[in-house]
Amino acid sequence: MAADDRLDLPVVGERQSLREQVAHALRAALITGEMRPGVVYSAPVLAAQFGVSATPVREAMLDLAKEGLVEAVRNKGFRVTELSDRDLDELTEIRQLIEVPTIARLADASRAEEFERLRPVAQEIVDAAERADLLAYVDADLRFHVELLSLSGNAHLVEVVRDLRNRARLYGLSQLSERGTLTDSAREHLDLLDALQAGDRSAAERIMGEHIHHVRDIWAE
Repeated sequence: MAADDRLDLPVVGERQSLREQVAHALRAALITGEMRPGVVYSAPVLAAQFGVSATPVREAMLDLAKEGLVEAVRNKGFRVTELSDRDLDELTEIRQLIEVPTIARLADASRAEEFERLRPVAQEIVDAAERADLLAYVDADLRFHVELLSLSGNAHLVEVVRDLRNRARLYGLSQLSERGTLTDSAREHLDLLDALQAGDRSAAERIMGEHIHHVRDIWAE
């Protein structure tokens, strides 16, 4: 990996296993597009940037390979999987089929306090977009959607959506951030909470559907 391909990766600590922390950091780099499709990344080189041995990096990369995010390249490392426009369209369609009706069914004014607990996370997404912190944006965005879907009580659904979101990486975030339009997408999370707290199922359905379409537009940038 050339010097120009050096990634802005954090030095990991001890709160989680090294494998989990490395996988989280690499997944974030994949989602933001910092790790580029088609490029082969060496586990020892990445390990040096993390400040850890190569073993947890290889283990983390194997976890990502199981998710379809990277593929092993014999004696070289791991290549970031490339997704076609058709792949992205199909993943978007599945998310629409699962997430939109699930979120719409959650709309209930009597659950306002549950939704309100997610407002700080929604604000984190907006704040991260405003300061162009893409890794923080992706982390808060994933937490928001996973925690919101968890209110459905269907753990299997949550894991399916988590996998879909990981596979359908948010290409084009950097360009949107530079143009200032990423903040508009971020604010949709606050609008969605407003609709859910008001018990407005149709508004929640519309906002969630538009939000997923906007994400697909990001990939097309």
